[in-house]
Amino acid sequence: MSLVVDSITKRFGDVVALDGVSFSVEPGRIFGLLGANGAGKTTSMRIVLDILRADDGRVTWQGAENTSLPRRTWGYLPEERGLYPRMLVGEQLRFFAALYGVSDATARAETDDWLERFRISDYRERKVEALSKGNQQKIQFIASILHDPAVLIMDEPFSGLDPVNVRLLKEAFLEMKQRGKTLIFSTHQMEQVEELCESIAIVDRGRVVVSGAVRDVKRAMGRQVVRLATDGDGHGIEWLKAIPGVELITQREDYVELHVPADRDPGMILRAVLERGDSVTRFEIAEPSLEEIFVEHVGRRAVDESEEHLASSSRDDAE
Repeated sequence: MSLVVDSITKRFGDVVALDGVSFSVEPGRIFGLLGANGAGKTTSMRIVLDILRADDGRVTWQGAENTSLPRRTWGYLPEERGLYPRMLVGEQLRFFAALYGVSDATARAETDDWLERFRISDYRERKVEALSKGNQQKIQFIASILHDPAVLIMDEPFSGLDPVNVRLLKEAFLEMKQRGKTLIFSTHQMEQVEELCESIAIVDRGRVVVSGAVRDVKRAMGRQVVRLATDGDGHGIEWLKAIPGVELITQREDYVELHVPADRDPGMILRAVLERGDSVTRFEIAEPSLEEIFVEHVGRRAVDESEEHLASSSRDDAE
């Protein structure tokens, strides 16, 4: 039995934050909830967690209403850090674990293990306010899993993390999946979704505009992407437009990207290049990226907001 979000609607006064949002997540899977700022991702998560109540619709986990499930079913990593800044790291983690009935001995052992994995064991006796924002994020992640939840819900979990710590957190995600946990996270960073998620839902203005297994979502776009690089004589890319079936050509830094319908043979591009006498240094056939799918369904406005959000996160981390 899966997590089922069935036609949930939420209004705040005259504002419709969610308008019949539906998606499902199979147990033991990693699911990505995508959307621009204000699309309804956080509201959806808080309704699943029963922090907010939907005006209409229902949420079930393994057939049971979420409103009837014990709190320790869920682990929650909010985008806004909810730690006590003047409390010691180790003391704080044991306190959060105790709220869910975890014994002190178990909490200590688990805390030590996770601090070691995240390479911050020496921060155990430091106050949270003395840590960088990235390290605070790691502490909050540990706090969200010490009670061994069945479902882990995370809002922008990679915010404020450098590439090394992003890798550590990804490894933690995969370990939780191997333990049979169900993971749901929102992010503006499509590369993280490409790498980790088996299924997704894209939310735009309170509605789900596309959902399903990542491979099915990509195939539904009905096109292939060809990445081509040659050592040609610099005649440009205009001639590629004459190849039957080529729908879009984009010049990248060191290659050309072409969109071809799914029912056309991309080999025609390779043959056309070879007939010109150019040597091919790169020829790659791929499905559309999630970034392309996101832009197509949500539009440039959302991409601009996502880039602004990432820039803001980078500035915050630098401070």
